[in-house]
Amino acid sequence: MRLRRTLPIVLAVVTIAAALVLAVQLRKHAPPEPARLLPGADGFLYADYSWVRKANSGKPFYPVTHEPEYEDFIKATGFDFERDLESAAFAIHYPKDWPGGGTGSSAPEPRFSEVFIGRFDGQKCIAYLKKMAQSVENYSSVDIFAIPMYGRTFRVAFLGVDTVAASNHEDPGVIRGMVDRSRRLASPFGGPAFLRRYYKFVQLGSPVWLMLRVNPEAPGFEGWSTVFPKPAELVVSASYNPLHLPLRSGALHLRAEAWALNDEDAQTIADKVNVFLTMFHSAEASVGSTGSDADVRAFFDSLQVRQIDNRAVLQAALPTEVIRKLADSPSQIESLTAPKTPEPPKEAPKKRKAR
Repeated sequence: MRLRRTLPIVLAVVTIAAALVLAVQLRKHAPPEPARLLPGADGFLYADYSWVRKANSGKPFYPVTHEPEYEDFIKATGFDFERDLESAAFAIHYPKDWPGGGTGSSAPEPRFSEVFIGRFDGQKCIAYLKKMAQSVENYSSVDIFAIPMYGRTFRVAFLGVDTVAASNHEDPGVIRGMVDRSRRLASPFGGPAFLRRYYKFVQLGSPVWLMLRVNPEAPGFEGWSTVFPKPAELVVSASYNPLHLPLRSGALHLRAEAWALNDEDAQTIADKVNVFLTMFHSAEASVGSTGSDADVRAFFDSLQVRQIDNRAVLQAALPTEVIRKLADSPSQIESLTAPKTPEPPKEAPKKRKAR
């Protein structure tokens, strides 16, 4: 009798524990919360800025010269992107009349939607938005500020004390959808279909990644035709591993995957990238060095390209020492990549004539 009473309790506990483990694993492999708030789009970009600060030993970035308008913005809102922004997710909307169609409006240029996570002074920011807004719409108890900007309407909404959504898409339903999704943010199955389809190919724990539809026939993609002969879908991500390089601070593992229409197109992409790498290494051999910095040389030496079915995959390791040096001083980029100037040969000492 005791066993009959205990068994249902044990089964219930095991079922709940399994459900919790499954939920944790789903959340672990789901896109970041800011990205899941975004609308359907033709490209997505995500960046977590905390790793950059860690790579720079917690020191602030190199000094940035602010335009007067941006200084006024900081004073009015108390928000400085270099100091207060924690992470950001962007959705890219191609115009609907581009080759292959897009998720954008009738505008001839791409439009964007964003979600920012950071430290905001709510009172100052809302006062600033009210001052700039042409109109304010209250949707599901959230104020959406419509701000005229460069002939477009830029809509902004506070989704939480640390979360701001924005979009310059012509359709006001885009930002309303972001408000709706913020109400069910806990679901790991949320987010646009294109994002869910390719996020599983983003490296685990990647602080920055990009997924993008590439069409060499579309305006703005003309330069891409040197690598992509036909439309493809691109996934680029970086994974930080502090133990990758001995005696160094670590490296960012860069991975770019191009999903082509078929195996032949993928092989063409891989061949073209390999041609560029071969040309680079030939130039390196003729000059004698890729530059004066060993970390930069390690990055170029790590570049590898291969084909896997209908994918062309490029991999590389970028030492974080390079990022730290550039953070300390952006002017170092020239000295890191420029080849060393060979020293002129010393003249042999002249022999004195015997008297």
